[in-house]
Amino acid sequence: MVFSWPKPRRAPLCGLAPRCLWLLGMVLLVDVSARPANHSSARERATNREQNEILPPDHLNGVKLEMDGHLNKDFHQEVFLGKDVDGFEEDAEPRRSRRKLMVIFSKVDVDTDRRISAKEMQRWIMEKTAEHFQEAVKENRVHFRAVDPDGDGRVSWDEYKVKFLASKGHDEREVADAIRNNAELKEVLENLKDRWYQADNPPADLLLTEDEFLSFLHPEHSRGMLKFMVKEIVRDLDQDGDKQLSLPEFVSLPVGTVENQQGQDVDDSWVRDRRKEFEELIDSNHDGIVTPEELENYMDPMNEFNALNEAKQMIAIADENQNHHLEPEEVLKYSEFFTGSKLMDYARSVHEEF
Repeated sequence: MVFSWPKPRRAPLCGLAPRCLWLLGMVLLVDVSARPANHSSARERATNREQNEILPPDHLNGVKLEMDGHLNKDFHQEVFLGKDVDGFEEDAEPRRSRRKLMVIFSKVDVDTDRRISAKEMQRWIMEKTAEHFQEAVKENRVHFRAVDPDGDGRVSWDEYKVKFLASKGHDEREVADAIRNNAELKEVLENLKDRWYQADNPPADLLLTEDEFLSFLHPEHSRGMLKFMVKEIVRDLDQDGDKQLSLPEFVSLPVGTVENQQGQDVDDSWVRDRRKEFEELIDSNHDGIVTPEELENYMDPMNEFNALNEAKQMIAIADENQNHHLEPEEVLKYSEFFTGSKLMDYARSVHEEF
């Protein structure tokens, strides 16, 4: 299949989702939270999952960057908790949550020495990432049936387009008029169509099978689609057109007036987090430039080398005694990093729960 990239270059990412998804929100009147895009929580995203079931999601569990180029703020929780990522609610009974966390600790601690090594954490991260993959496959099976009502195992772009617009409240009989009379909606569909064509494996027939539809919704499952996702992100962030990212481009602040100190703190946090990620993890040869290949390696959820780096980073966050291992007291003390919830009385409770 010969694929032509859209010629118009998108505006750089400035704290907003890429233009197509931003326009989608405007056109379809999606209710968006006012909080910064890269601070949305896994629980909020899960709430909206069903209403966007046939739209490629902005968030992919266990992947370092969102589809719009923001850092995945819940990444460490997702790769530590796996499918139990929503099991630690803020209002959950603390004793029960501590017990659950110590059960997870015991599973990670394969050699039962009451310490988690980097190798043990690496193995666990790969296992939990695989869980997210399996969950995506399961959900995709349901979503594919929604766009393949005749059950022939193949869906055309036109079939998907009608189902997608109908799922957002547009009458199927008025789809053509809606597209013809709305330039923004037309651009949204053109971007989705580009992605549809990329998911269509050779020999190209413009019909997606269930596996190809999985790549359409979840590019992390396909090397070709992962490359496509990286190219999209680079295009949104790249300001000088050299098809790679410098540190200033990667840490560019979101557009918006900073009205108070709290707003300035958010901006400072944005820059600090992205600078650290760029310098320590993405720019693998430390030359100050991130190439598409480096970004692809960084985003590949099944990259074992990355998993080991993440394991070391996660241990370093809570390793107060600097022995390069995690112990029960440390995991409980830094529970918010691992689970998203603060579990108090960690030191006194560790002997009760473990």
